[in-house]
Amino acid sequence: MPAIAFLECSRCHAHVSAETPQTLCPVCPDSPAGILYVRYDFSALAGTRPDDVIARDTAGVPWSGMWRYRSVLPDVPPVTLGEGWTPMLHSKRYAGVWLKEEGTNPTGTFKARGLGLAVTLAHHYGITKIAIPSAGNAAGALAAYAAAAGIEAHIFMPADVPFANYVEAIAYGAKVTLVNGLISDCARIVSERKEQEGWFDISTLKEPFRVEGKKTMGYELVEQLGWQYPDAVFYPTGGGVGMIGMWKAFEELEELGWVKPGRRPRMIAVQSTGCAPVARAFEQGASVSEAWRDAATFASGLRVPKPYGDAIILDIVRKSEGTALALTDEQILASILDWARNEGIFLSPEGAAATAAYDHLLQTGFLKPEDKVVLFNTGAGLKYTDVTAEAMKLSRPTAEPAMK
Repeated sequence: MPAIAFLECSRCHAHVSAETPQTLCPVCPDSPAGILYVRYDFSALAGTRPDDVIARDTAGVPWSGMWRYRSVLPDVPPVTLGEGWTPMLHSKRYAGVWLKEEGTNPTGTFKARGLGLAVTLAHHYGITKIAIPSAGNAAGALAAYAAAAGIEAHIFMPADVPFANYVEAIAYGAKVTLVNGLISDCARIVSERKEQEGWFDISTLKEPFRVEGKKTMGYELVEQLGWQYPDAVFYPTGGGVGMIGMWKAFEELEELGWVKPGRRPRMIAVQSTGCAPVARAFEQGASVSEAWRDAATFASGLRVPKPYGDAIILDIVRKSEGTALALTDEQILASILDWARNEGIFLSPEGAAATAAYDHLLQTGFLKPEDKVVLFNTGAGLKYTDVTAEAMKLSRPTAEPAMK
C-alpha cells in the first residue's frame, strides 16, 4: 500500500507531516485556516488496474466494504464495523437514475465511512478522548466506532435532533450533551472546551481523515458503474465532506489511470430552503457563503448554517458545471412518500432532497432523462421516524378492540 507522503493545506498548499495528529493547517497565514488533504506516494501503484489491488480475503474474494480500497487509504489496522460497499439501486421508473443507498451502513448512515476512518487514525495515534458537534447522524457513528476502539467520546447535539440519534449515542456509552441551538452552537462549545478537557476535535473538516473515509463513496460509485463516471451526482449538502471526498477520489482515480478519460460528473449540491447557505452563495456568484439565520428544516443533516468547507464546495460545483439548489420541506416530504410508495425505498429527508432536486432539474431541462445520474440517500429513513411522522402530521392511532 502507498505511504502517506504528506498532508497538504487546501489554501496555502503547505506540506505538513502526518507522523503526529493534525487538525487544520498549522502554518496557514490567513484565517480561517485551510483543511488538510492526505497525499500519498502512488508510485507503487503505477501501471496497476483496480482489480489487481482491491483487497481480498484469504479465499481471494474482494472485501465487501470500504476497506476493499486499502491500496488508496492509510496503511493502518482498521477499526471497522463493515462500513461501505453500499447498494447502487437502479430506479424502477427512471432509466438514467441510480440511488446510492447509504442507509445500509453501520448506524444507518454514510457517516460511518468518515467517522470509521477518523476513529481508526485516532486509535493509531493513541488518542484517548475525542469530541464532536453533530446534527445527529455523526453522533451515532462516532459513538459506535469510539466504542469499538475503546476511545472516550464526547458528543454535542441540538436538542431537537431525531430521537434515534440520541438513543444510539447513549447506548454506545458516549457522553452526550444536548444543546438548545444549532450545530454551530455545538461546534463553539467543543472549540471552547477542547484544550481544557483534553479532547481531540474530530469536527467536520477539522482533521484530515473523515474526507478519506468519505472519498470511498467516489471509488464505489465509479466501480459499480463499470469504472466509468456518471453524468451527474446529487449530494445532500450539510457540511459537504462527502462531495469534497468524492472530488478527491476522482482526482486520484485519474492520477492512477483507473477511469477512462472524460468529463467528471456534474456535482449537484442539494439543500433545504430552510437552510441554504451554499445554494444562496452559488446563485449570488459568491466564493463563500454567509451564515444562514434561523435555520429550520426537518432534514436535520442539512441544518448547517455555514459549512467550514463552503469555498471548496462552491468551487467543485462550478468546476464540474453543476449547480446548487434548495427544496422546500414540503417538496422533500412529497419525495419521501413518492419513493416509498413507488420504489419501495424509505428515504431520509436529506436523501429525499436529492430525489426532489432530480425531479426539478429534469423539469427545467438542466438534465435529460437519458443522463446517467447517481442520487445519494445518505441515511435510512427509519432513523427519522419521529420527525417524518411530525412532518406528515401523523400520530399513533387508537387501536381497535381485540376480537373476543
